[in-house]
Amino acid sequence: MTRQQLYEQILAKQSFLCIGLDSELAKLPPHLLRYEDPIYEFNRQIIEATHDLCVAYKPNLAFYESQGWRGWQTFEKTLALIPDNCFTIADAKRGDIGNTSTQYAKAFFEEMNFDSVTVAPYMGEDSVKPFLAFEGKWVILLALTSNKGSHDFQFAAQENGEPLYEKVMRRAQTWGSADNLMFVTGATHPEKFKDIRRIAPDHFLLVPGIGAQGGELEKVCEYGLNDQVGLLVNSSRGIIFAGNGEDFAEQARAAALEIQGQMAQVLAQRFR
Repeated sequence: MTRQQLYEQILAKQSFLCIGLDSELAKLPPHLLRYEDPIYEFNRQIIEATHDLCVAYKPNLAFYESQGWRGWQTFEKTLALIPDNCFTIADAKRGDIGNTSTQYAKAFFEEMNFDSVTVAPYMGEDSVKPFLAFEGKWVILLALTSNKGSHDFQFAAQENGEPLYEKVMRRAQTWGSADNLMFVTGATHPEKFKDIRRIAPDHFLLVPGIGAQGGELEKVCEYGLNDQVGLLVNSSRGIIFAGNGEDFAEQARAAALEIQGQMAQVLAQRFR
């Protein structure tokens, strides 16, 4: 999916919501455990209930890898459920020496045909550029993450005084463009979005941390929006685990609809 196509989907759905499919077996509604593949059935109902309210889905690979080879099957079957008009993100946080990164990229882009994959930049240019070599695919680079531990390294001052996450964002823009490179920037750091937009005015940002982690949509939008919206705001647990009964999919839809409604108001004000 191109940047223009993603922008068009945002306007068509009046939403820049990404739903994270962090489908943990222990948290599934108990009645689903009678199914041969409970996680798949859970994902199927979540996607059917929410696909018109979001523009992206982000299955987190950890919740599938933990189930062994069966989890990999569930992961691939889940991908097949996602409609073509939804951007797909393999939340895998890969990144290794060049030839290894190439194999990771082939797995997610050629074998599974994801639109994008999350990548860790710590090993530098030669660990990231192999992912950028795939035409029509996206790298979503970890920059300023939403977790508490982000303060351990990401704010460390560099030679010129800028924090490490800013150095990562500046350097990465010499490897890719706004047409194939996004940045992960956590909603739990809303005060940094003005600086982030100064550094990367045109790039899409994948924004985790809304809802369960305490991030606020309004604060993210204040400085995070650009002239093509430029945001994919992710909610995982707050939507998919909104209910735990047989009506869990309806509860998930209600939670997604609440966020989408807020996004529609933002878009109506800024993109008339």
